[in-house]
Amino acid sequence: MISIPRSPVERALMWSSASSSLAKGVMFGVSALYFTTVIGLSPATVGAGLTAAGVAGMLASFGAGQLSDRYGARRILLVAMLGQGAAIGAYCLARTAVAFVLIACLASAAQGAQRTAQVTLLAREFTGDDRIDVRARLRVVTNAFVGAGSALVAVALAVGTAAAYTTAMSLAAVLVLVSAVPLRALPVARAAEHTRTSFRAPMRDRRYVAIAALNGIITIQFGLLTVGVPLWVTRHTAAPAPIVALLLVLNTVIVMFCQVPAARTVRDIARAGRAVLIAVLLLMLACLLYAAAAYGSLVMATAVLVLAVIAHSAGEIMSEAGGWELAFELADPRNTGAYQGVSQTGFAIGSALAPAVVTSTAINHGTSGWLLLGGLFLAAGAGTFLIAGRAFSHTRKGPAEAGPLSVTSDQ
Repeated sequence: MISIPRSPVERALMWSSASSSLAKGVMFGVSALYFTTVIGLSPATVGAGLTAAGVAGMLASFGAGQLSDRYGARRILLVAMLGQGAAIGAYCLARTAVAFVLIACLASAAQGAQRTAQVTLLAREFTGDDRIDVRARLRVVTNAFVGAGSALVAVALAVGTAAAYTTAMSLAAVLVLVSAVPLRALPVARAAEHTRTSFRAPMRDRRYVAIAALNGIITIQFGLLTVGVPLWVTRHTAAPAPIVALLLVLNTVIVMFCQVPAARTVRDIARAGRAVLIAVLLLMLACLLYAAAAYGSLVMATAVLVLAVIAHSAGEIMSEAGGWELAFELADPRNTGAYQGVSQTGFAIGSALAPAVVTSTAINHGTSGWLLLGGLFLAAGAGTFLIAGRAFSHTRKGPAEAGPLSVTSDQ
């Protein structure tokens, strides 16, 4: 399923992603407990600190695009990884709320910059279908090693002491620092040359900004599995609580086996728009099934939840494949980093808003909330489909006929 790639760039990114994803899995499992039991913070303080960190991550996602164009994506990626590793290590020294918030902001900013720089590196090193295929394979690696990290941290959770939690945090820091090692062997690509008229500013590209914003809305789907499903299953359905872990594993397995084949079906802007539309229809179906799970017996609720996660996972992989294609193909290739920075900012905003949106709709209002959430996904996907269709028609006409909205035109 995961083979060693021939391309030295993809190979370096694969090993780097494996290490950083293993660290992410460890963090997912132990960070909240570390913050509350070892540092001694209240859940409200942790929530406020992570919200502030989310804002820092959004700003860094945007700024890293500009920096990647100026100094090279590889340099920015290395700096971001070293910064994130240092920040996670610094958690082990934090003992006050102020220190926690400052470190959380640094860690989130480094992670946001890392995502943008990695996507920019992909956009510069690969072309056409290869970019989507490589990104899909990297996502498989990420999912596999996040799962491995989550399983690894079970040892620390079983011990349940401050020393065990601190050891796990230290391990995560080391793994992030190690993730920078494979990238050091890559040649330093020449940074993009900029003149006043050589590139298009992404924030003036209304079509691209709209696509990024709509994708940010669709990104809220990730909050369903991490926040919505655990709360919904345990509070509103007859299904047993342990089913939550099995549902998360099911999602991981589906993504690992299906993301690459799904990406291969998206080979142009028009098909990307259709993929996103299919994705939001599947997400709408998943929302309906999640809602229906509240009305069944233990067996019925469990079966419906499994179907919901299958639909949700299929929607997830299709939306990712379509979103990647649009983010790459609608960007001005002379200003790759800045464009990918805008795209990743949309993702960061959606991720930051996801917990609040999911809880204020589905969890607080039940069936009507699930319908509202599904309608939100549907509206965002329909908008993406229309914009992609129009962009494809302009691309086929060519720059001379397409006018100011063509992919290669300057503004």
